[in-house]
Amino acid sequence: MSEKLFEFMTAGSPRAVSGAIEQFTIGLGSLTSVIVPWESDRTTLTMAVASTQGEGWALEHTNIGTIRLVDLGNETTRVEILSDLQSHAEQQKLANLFARFSSQLQSRFQAVQ
Repeated sequence: MSEKLFEFMTAGSPRAVSGAIEQFTIGLGSLTSVIVPWESDRTTLTMAVASTQGEGWALEHTNIGTIRLVDLGNETTRVEILSDLQSHAEQQKLANLFARFSSQLQSRFQAVQ
């Protein structure tokens, strides 16, 4: 069960915002974000966020969250950030990582209200 961590508005279309989010996660190194086309439609673009560990062919990906980008029209997108992690002790480190990432994402992309 997913838990909503943040919701905010930002400028740009969902496609433009998703590209900016992908670039943002590349800069972090330990996270990746990718568009999930089979969970997207005309007004909502869904992205998976994963933690990556290892090198080369031995990369381990752990899904830690979902970002939903909803087109509100007029070049405005609602960003919903959901954690896919359970509250088990072994996932606490990943949950903390995703919470920090989500907060940074909100600080960087939230439109001035």
